[in-house]
Formats: sequence, C-alpha cells, structure tokens
Amino acid sequence: MMENSDLDWDVQSVRRVAREAALSAGNILLEGYSREIRISYKGTIDLVTEIDWASEKEIIRHIRGRFPEHSILGEEGGVLAGPGTERWIIDPLDGTTNYTHHFPFFCISIGFESEGDVLYGLVFDPLRQQIFEAVKEEGAMLNESRISVSRNSRLSQSLLVTGFSSSKPEDPERDNLPFFNQLSRKVQGIRRTGSAALDLCYVAMGAVDGFWEIGLAPWDTAAGSLIVREAGGRTSDRKNARHELTSPMIVASNGIIHDEMIDILNSVSGL
Repeated sequence: MMENSDLDWDVQSVRRVAREAALSAGNILLEGYSREIRISYKGTIDLVTEIDWASEKEIIRHIRGRFPEHSILGEEGGVLAGPGTERWIIDPLDGTTNYTHHFPFFCISIGFESEGDVLYGLVFDPLRQQIFEAVKEEGAMLNESRISVSRNSRLSQSLLVTGFSSSKPEDPERDNLPFFNQLSRKVQGIRRTGSAALDLCYVAMGAVDGFWEIGLAPWDTAAGSLIVREAGGRTSDRKNARHELTSPMIVASNGIIHDEMIDILNSVSGL
C-alpha cells in the first residue's frame, strides 16, 4: 500500500525515515511521560520541555542521516537549511501542555514537502501506538488500515473540535471565543483537546466531523491537513480559499458540512 511508481520522489524512503524517526522519538516521549521533567517557557504561557528538544533532535538525526540535503523546519530548532527543494516540517511534541499535566493527548507530527507542496504526512500517538499517515493522491491510513471522514450531513448533529491560542487575551486576531460561541449554538458538541495535529487526524478517521483553529504554525498542520484531504475531507482558510501552511485560520471537515461551517465563521461580526 501507499506506493506509486509514477511519483518523482522516493515515497518509500521518505516513509521509512519518517516512521523510524517517529517511533524512536515516541520512545523518548513515553520515557519522559513517566517522570518529572524540566519545563521552561517561550514567552509567559507557552511551554517547552527537555523532551521537546530531545524528541526534535532525534527526529532530525534520522532525517539528516538519510537526507542531508533536505531542509528541516522544526518547532523548537527553527530552520535547518539544505541545498535541495525538499523540506521536512516537524513538531516533536504537539500537545506539550497536555504532556506536562499528564493529560493523555499528544503526538509527533512529521510532514514532507517538495517545492512547497506537502506530499507526505505522519502523525504518531505514542500512548495509543497509532500511526496516522498519508501520501498525496494515495489515501490516508491508520496503522495500515484505510480511514475516511464521516458522512454526517447535518451540522446540528455534528461533533466539532477546536483549540484556543495561548496568546494573551487582548490579542483580538487570536481570540477564538466569538467563533466558538457562534458554532456552539449550531452543533451537537464541541471539544477542546489541546493537540491540533491529532484533532485533524480525528477528522480524518471520522471521530469528529469538523475542526477549526486560529494562529497555528506550519508544524501543527502540515501532516494533519494532508491526512484529512487524503481521507476524503476538505481543508480551507476562513474565506474558503486553499489552506496554506501560513494561513491565519484552518478549517477542516468531512467536506459535507464545510460550507455551513464557513458561513457561520464568517458571520462573526467585527472579525
């Protein structure tokens, strides 16, 4: 599965390196989860731990060992430049706040792009040993089984998931509450889990029907957004245009309820 001889990039090598890196880094996360860890802060709220750094270092070690010419964008280490057009986009621990509180919802996210086009994505939940994975135009998988989005067609019967930025409350461009208030009146329920990459995967597997969030970084969405699309879902920005890795908002859904979600998000006055 997930092989396409017509693609002009080495699918199997990329997949193998991503899997090896994720599994190895996952062991670091599991080991740290069982003990006290050192915490520091990026600003006044955002956490970073020794485990974030150790996980990212391990992922980079695997990538650079096989693809030394590729660039890497990591949440903690920033950009490692390479001479090629290929780039890996990694989040070594998505859900750091959950992790430090021993709330069991966090993951590793690894995306691979060439010339700005995300071609492969992997999200690994080490607690549940779940590997979500997608190759562009080849579908989405969970532990080697194909997954697909829900078929729910009624927003009123939909379960959505979202996230709230850790930015200061006075930053209106990252205030999700007005959107939450509008959508919460129209749907069956909304959850807030604390890991955008896993939220996207839960859309892809049909556990939730839609997701939106403001102010995410490329490493939060690179892998998960591809997994949603390859599972038959849809992603966009708030204006229903193509979602870019730098878009200020991402909206993801099973595709059926997407336009209705967009209409409600755009009905929020003053934003």
